[in-house]
Amino acid sequence: MFSSPLVIELPSSMQMTDEQFFEFCQVNRDLRIERNQFGQISIMPPTVSETGNREFNILGQLWFWSEKDGTGICFSSSAGFTLSTGAERSPDAAWIKLERWNNLSPAQKQGFAPICPDFVIELRSPSDNLPTLKNKMAEYMREPGIQLGLLIDRQQRQVYLYRPGQPEECLDHPDTVSCEPVLTGFVLHMSKVW
Repeated sequence: MFSSPLVIELPSSMQMTDEQFFEFCQVNRDLRIERNQFGQISIMPPTVSETGNREFNILGQLWFWSEKDGTGICFSSSAGFTLSTGAERSPDAAWIKLERWNNLSPAQKQGFAPICPDFVIELRSPSDNLPTLKNKMAEYMREPGIQLGLLIDRQQRQVYLYRPGQPEECLDHPDTVSCEPVLTGFVLHMSKVW
């Protein structure tokens, strides 16, 4: 087992198409795989148990709010999305407005949907490099459709808020994080995340 992402670079003559990358991920479904816009493939280590519990708590809060709100749908870290740059990303939690999701074809929904979520959360695990995660959040913020992103750093008890066209905002030791106005009424309670 490795403790940080394994990055695989393929020669330009061996770059995978989107369909081939999707098939590669399906054949290796027990691995957490992403691909950046340059074709580099990252294989992430499994989430440690404690981080998995915190991620589940975040997903539970988002799902509960989403079910009551009814204007969009949630996704776990198992869902992949193809960004406009060609990168395939799997945020730890995501939410997409129904109107945007419903504009995709059934075939697009069956693969790594060609859409960037409206809202993404990345939870830093002990093996994650903070600058790398910040770059990933900046990548999301350049995408059409994204409205808000949270990067949660449990080690430092900080939450970084990302909004398109705005500088990152850092909250130190927050008890709650409001996701207004993008997710009306959604407040992430941090007690079980910390």
